[in-house]
Amino acid sequence: MSQPTASQPIRKKSDNKNFDSKKSLPKRSKSKGKSASKSVSKKKATTVKHKTADTPPSRRLPNRNVYPFFQKLADTIDEPVTELEYSSNFELLIAVILSAQATDVSVNLATRKLYPVANTPEQIYQLGEEGLKEYIKTIGLFNSKAKNVIKTCKDLIEKHNSIVPDNRKDLEALAGVGRKTANVVLNTAFGQPTMAVDTHIFRVSNRTGLATGRTVLAVEQKLLERVPKDFIVDAHHYLILHGRYTCQARTPQCGKCPVYAECMFKDKAKFAEI
Repeated sequence: MSQPTASQPIRKKSDNKNFDSKKSLPKRSKSKGKSASKSVSKKKATTVKHKTADTPPSRRLPNRNVYPFFQKLADTIDEPVTELEYSSNFELLIAVILSAQATDVSVNLATRKLYPVANTPEQIYQLGEEGLKEYIKTIGLFNSKAKNVIKTCKDLIEKHNSIVPDNRKDLEALAGVGRKTANVVLNTAFGQPTMAVDTHIFRVSNRTGLATGRTVLAVEQKLLERVPKDFIVDAHHYLILHGRYTCQARTPQCGKCPVYAECMFKDKAKFAEI
């Protein structure tokens, strides 16, 4: 995936000034000396400027900016696809279940060893929980995930002829599959216009003003209302990749952001200089 280029960022010199302890401390006394020492520490601490970008909801991104917002993301992101590795709908489903509270990188490392050995509901079910754990033990929450995956494989075999369902009701009935997982599968495997709001999309939507909300569901619903039809199928991947590589949590790369002009983030000029 190509990323927009940017010139070497300019760093500002720190605005912190040296604290003159000799002038500020009161006359020496045991009780006041300790109190003054704490006061100095607190004063120094408050002068530190953190680079972390707070993400309260920004002002609403104007309707006129929505289409160019996605057009610019589309021009910048050549391949709006998931970074999870898979070669079938079933492999995708299992990878997404494993990715809960884990990175795509850690999931890919595990499935590269698992899928050559077992990549169908029957094969993974035959491994059993303990056998599956040996392949996914490097992923967070692997014990509960192993249990859910085995249950899901059993249900797919018994209820769906080993085929991944293409509807929300049946998907969310599977163990370990919630609304977000179902949205990912419906969108990525079946091309349905769903919006799986993860931590990246939640942050980007609120920070840019594209779709503000206090809950994941609120943001999801607003995105479905605002994303233009031309981009609705790929919007999930545009936003997640933008959040992962540009509109990052701690230090957003505003200086190389392709949607800088449209974005409503009030501190974007400050972060453009970092």
